[in-house]
Amino acid sequence: MKAFLIPLLAGCLTGILSAWGVGGGTLLLLIMTLVLGVDQTTAQGINLLYFLPTAAAGLICHGKNGLLDRELVRQTAPWGLLSAAAGAWLTTAVSPDLLRRPFGVFLLVTGVMTLLKKEKR
Repeated sequence: MKAFLIPLLAGCLTGILSAWGVGGGTLLLLIMTLVLGVDQTTAQGINLLYFLPTAAAGLICHGKNGLLDRELVRQTAPWGLLSAAAGAWLTTAVSPDLLRRPFGVFLLVTGVMTLLKKEKR
């Protein structure tokens, strides 16, 4: 039961955080690797699959609430898709061990920047 309950709770809680814009997918990645013992490559694949429905749900909800700048989406989406494909291809050529430390530094820097960011009024 425990083997099923912890991943279920982790998925639910990080899904809620994703809906709030907190970055639940990143938290899910950390839970999978640090708590559940999933190897990083598998955790990243699961995280990508997890991202698709949560991102789609967020896009639909924000669109219904008029919170999307549709012109900005049209301008940036193709570049985001190309960058994601290039990044995915590049990571197949690089050892996961080589990527682990830069990803950790990225998470730390992003976390500090988020904590220090001042809200615009």
